[in-house]
Amino acid sequence: MARINLLPWRETLRRQRKRDFGLMVVGGVVLSLVAVVWWHFYNEGLIEQQRRRNTFLERQIAEVDKQIKEIQALEKTRAQLIARMNVIQSLQTSRPQVVHLFDELVETLPEGVHLTDVSQTGRAVALVGRAQSNARVSAYMRNVERSPWLGDPQLKIIENKDQKTVVGDLSDFRLTVKQLVPKGGKEGGTE
Repeated sequence: MARINLLPWRETLRRQRKRDFGLMVVGGVVLSLVAVVWWHFYNEGLIEQQRRRNTFLERQIAEVDKQIKEIQALEKTRAQLIARMNVIQSLQTSRPQVVHLFDELVETLPEGVHLTDVSQTGRAVALVGRAQSNARVSAYMRNVERSPWLGDPQLKIIENKDQKTVVGDLSDFRLTVKQLVPKGGKEGGTE
């Protein structure tokens, strides 16, 4: 015998579909909420990890900055020490040159010329003096040119101030010369 279902099967199927659809919507909403919550915690974890990295890097940067300051202080100290060593070395090398300078000033000075002032700036030596005549100043300049320790004489001024002496008029002069180191001479030692 054939079975006839008298129940409204279409209505039951529709309710079943509505229930399935509702379950799928609720499941989708729940799944979406779980995904959003997971995404939020995942991003928070990434942010926290980046904060830890930033903190670590800031500490490392602070240490490196401290080391850089120490290095700069050491370099400054080193530069000061090198400057001091250079000054000491230049003083050591120029120490015997002062003796040669005064010796050459005496040896090149002709008779009838006397110096009243000698000053030195670097290698330039300024000489102020009096001579019995202009020819004696000229002789003094020639003697300076022949000197191995002095050179490049330049007459700045020569004046005759009508100063009568037993030997005649005196001329005031100003002369600049350069202190030299002879090619065969030792700069830092005695000869």
